[in-house]
Amino acid sequence: MLHIHCPYCEEYREEEEFSVVGEAHIIRPLAPEELTDQEWASYLFFRKNPRGLHHEMWAHSHGCRKFFNMTRHTVTYQILETYKMGQQPSITTEDTK
Repeated sequence: MLHIHCPYCEEYREEEEFSVVGEAHIIRPLAPEELTDQEWASYLFFRKNPRGLHHEMWAHSHGCRKFFNMTRHTVTYQILETYKMGQQPSITTEDTK
C-alpha cells in the first residue's frame, strides 16, 4: 500500500483515500474550435504511459478533496514528491538520466 503525502493537508495518508486522475500538466488548447478532429482527439485521449518517472494528477477524494500532482516512478511505485496544483515539479526526467 502506498502512503501518500497530501500537500494541502500536510499529512501522509493511505492510498485508499486518493484517486488517480491522470497525467499532470496537460494544457487545454486555447482555441479548441480551431483544432482538427484528429488534434482534438489527441488532446482528449492520448497520454504518455512511460516506464519510469511520470508526473500524475491525483485527488484527495476522502480528505480535503483537492487536486494535486505527484512525481512517481511507474516501475518501483516510489513516490518522489507531491506538489500543489499550479506548481512545477522539482524533479524532471532529465534529473534521473
